[in-house]
Amino acid sequence: MDMSLEIIHALKSIARSKDVDEELILETLRLALASAVKKKFGASCRVEVEIDEQAGKLEVSCLKSVVEEVIDPQLEITVEEAREIDPEARLGEDVRIDVPIRALGRNAIQAAKQIVVQKVREAERERVYQEYEKRIGDIVTGSVQQIDRGNIIVNLGRAEAILPKREQIQREQFRQGNSIKAYIIDVSRSSKGPQIVLSRAHKDFLAKLFELEVPEIKDGTVEIKAVAREPGARSKIAVCSHDDKVDAVGACVGMKGSRVQTIVRELGGERIDIVLWSDDPITFVTRALSPAKVVHAELNPEDKKVTVVVADDQLSLAIGKGGQNARLAAKLTNFKIDLINESQYAERLEIEKLARVSVAEVDGLSDRVRKKLEAAGLDTVDSILKANIDGLVAIDGVGEKTATKIIEAARTKLETLKEAYRIAKAREAEAAREISPEEAREDESDQVQPSSEQADEISETPDQSLGEYIGEDSD
Repeated sequence: MDMSLEIIHALKSIARSKDVDEELILETLRLALASAVKKKFGASCRVEVEIDEQAGKLEVSCLKSVVEEVIDPQLEITVEEAREIDPEARLGEDVRIDVPIRALGRNAIQAAKQIVVQKVREAERERVYQEYEKRIGDIVTGSVQQIDRGNIIVNLGRAEAILPKREQIQREQFRQGNSIKAYIIDVSRSSKGPQIVLSRAHKDFLAKLFELEVPEIKDGTVEIKAVAREPGARSKIAVCSHDDKVDAVGACVGMKGSRVQTIVRELGGERIDIVLWSDDPITFVTRALSPAKVVHAELNPEDKKVTVVVADDQLSLAIGKGGQNARLAAKLTNFKIDLINESQYAERLEIEKLARVSVAEVDGLSDRVRKKLEAAGLDTVDSILKANIDGLVAIDGVGEKTATKIIEAARTKLETLKEAYRIAKAREAEAAREISPEEAREDESDQVQPSSEQADEISETPDQSLGEYIGEDSD
């Protein structure tokens, strides 16, 4: 086979196998051969490379101007020399001098080959980058190629990806050759080719798994509204249906839990709570705290906070192990959740009632100051404390020093009332404990025992301290 034809066939084969544009490869070959000719015959040499794909011809030549006297041998040729190549050559015209590829020498041909190979590699990398850049947010399946310092290198077939340690689910173990599913979170260019970053810990990985497993999500009948996740431990996902005939939660759970269990197995046993979404914050927060039963809830839209009251024996269940249930509910709903039991709620209401005591009962205030406060509409301890120093100094005749004393007096009064209330409650509790053994046994028999799920949550919650669970996502 002719060497030119052999080169063209080889390049076309490479282009097909690497899924690279043939014209790009042939253009690169033109530039590479031109570069090889210039290295052989001089940098100023005028080179032409013609490729006839149909005929399988590859012609390389140098162009020289026909002159009477040669000044630059790389660019010029005498009339006599030119007519030896082309009998019809004339003064002032160009003559084409063919350069056999073999004449370029082994080193020049090798250099040309390297240029073509490098161009093919760059084109292939760009193709892979563009392909996977469009797939950010998709799930891919590959095989574990190697594990390097905790990072997993995944073979995706025509590309490699990395699953960093921080994006892995804790306690999951993979070995070389294992099949692995992951979520593409980033694709970037690098000197070694496209850098594809995967995640199994991302909350959207869970959402995509549901989309793959639940046809109603894929066709848009059921929509995933929010996801909160602590990878490998527990997740909450909020869904709604756009068809009254379709139960969003039931569709995600599947027959006998088949759909959700498939996802649980993929995530190594991660517990998943499926919550019916609502545009009413109180309803949504109440559902998100499942399996705990909510007695009462109040919304503070300004602070984007919901105060949730549960029965005394439901508090541990609502909080969850290490605060997990309440924390995930806050992330899912994007509301701060102030979680308290009924006893604490009753105490809070009583304290709010105490704070409405008249300013006339606050010790240490002169009649003149009391009259100024009442005239300004600050006639209770609660209103004084809410006004703060800035609100008090706005009253005519009240300076900062006086305002500070008023605040201190109001706080002292409230603390005195609160302490009296606590003492009274303690005495009530003490009196309630002074019952007969028969009454005690009767009370015990009447108590409702917690469910096994509640018992698990309670036993796993060493710290039942309350507080606000802030709905902020950790990506």
